[in-house]
Amino acid sequence: MAGGFFAAFAVLAIFAWATLHLAYARGERVGYVQKFSRRGWICKTWEGELAIVSMPGSEPEKFYFSTSSEPIATQVNSTLGKRVRLRYAQHKFVPSSCFGDTEFFVGEAQPIE
Repeated sequence: MAGGFFAAFAVLAIFAWATLHLAYARGERVGYVQKFSRRGWICKTWEGELAIVSMPGSEPEKFYFSTSSEPIATQVNSTLGKRVRLRYAQHKFVPSSCFGDTEFFVGEAQPIE
């Protein structure tokens, strides 16, 4: 009984580690950060919304992202109201929203002049 529980826990732990450390995709998005806030009852993460405008006057596409890193959150906060490039990694099948509400985790934010 205890061996089966330990084996199930080990498989879940390995799966969680793999989903958080192995990126399904990596990329960049450019736009304007519209929302950025720290959320969560127990697990606090930063959640944001990037507005991507392809043509002036058109409806912006929204890109939702997460980060749990304070230095990255500081970078993103310093770019509010400016055009910004976000570098992200996509992590599919993360087993809990405790790590972030989205599957897109920002690793760098750079203002674009």
